[in-house]
Amino acid sequence: MAEVKWIKIVTDMFDDEKILLIETLPEGDSILVIWLKLLCLAGKQNNSGVFAMQNGMPYTDKMLSIIFRRKEPTVQLALNTFQAFGMIEIIKDTITIPNWGKHQNFDKIERNNEYMKNYMREYRGRQKQIASGNGEAKRKPNVNGLRKTNVSALDKSRIEKKRKEIIEEVEIPAELNTPNFLETWEQWKKYRKEIKKAMKPSTEKMQLNRFIKEGVDRSIEAMTLSMESGWTGFVWDKLKTKPNSEEHDPIAELKERFKYTEL
Repeated sequence: MAEVKWIKIVTDMFDDEKILLIETLPEGDSILVIWLKLLCLAGKQNNSGVFAMQNGMPYTDKMLSIIFRRKEPTVQLALNTFQAFGMIEIIKDTITIPNWGKHQNFDKIERNNEYMKNYMREYRGRQKQIASGNGEAKRKPNVNGLRKTNVSALDKSRIEKKRKEIIEEVEIPAELNTPNFLETWEQWKKYRKEIKKAMKPSTEKMQLNRFIKEGVDRSIEAMTLSMESGWTGFVWDKLKTKPNSEEHDPIAELKERFKYTEL
């Protein structure tokens, strides 16, 4: 995967109790520098917070000490400290940062950057047309002698709508907030994006509401089956897991729906 050029760090990072405790250690400053270097390396790799080379070989303490230009014992001390505080997790000898992608939101960053690049390209094109007299009439300067930005009310509405779609964070309902569901849900969103069917926040909310009705296990099965079959939606009647709701008698439901009074 291509590396990203920046990572997200909260401004109150040094108020976090884990960071405060690390600062009190004998080599606290060195450990914090290694943590920042680790975050930057995760961003450069853009591998969902998994520290492994392209051939799958995990990074070792020695390798990290060379990359970070720090003594190996200091790197080992730092990694042990991060693991004790739950800042990293070792999975099959591979260092990982839990929930890295969720906290960094790289998909949103990429969408936002791409949208703004396209918008500014079109906007500069309109400016050139106006300047050459081939477009709309030039705006009169305002009282301060500055030209008004050539953005119509419709453009502003579209920009605001797109901005909300980009930055809106769809919250996972408590009924679905399990590790297995969250992992499958992230895979499902990534799959939809790869097949050029990325979901809008409104679509995500609609699917999550349906998942609440169907239940966690059935929802995971539906997403897995769709990804394996190359589908963009769900075929609920092909699933083996029963829904949460009780079974209804379809004949009784039809009678209730179309009931009438005899004269």
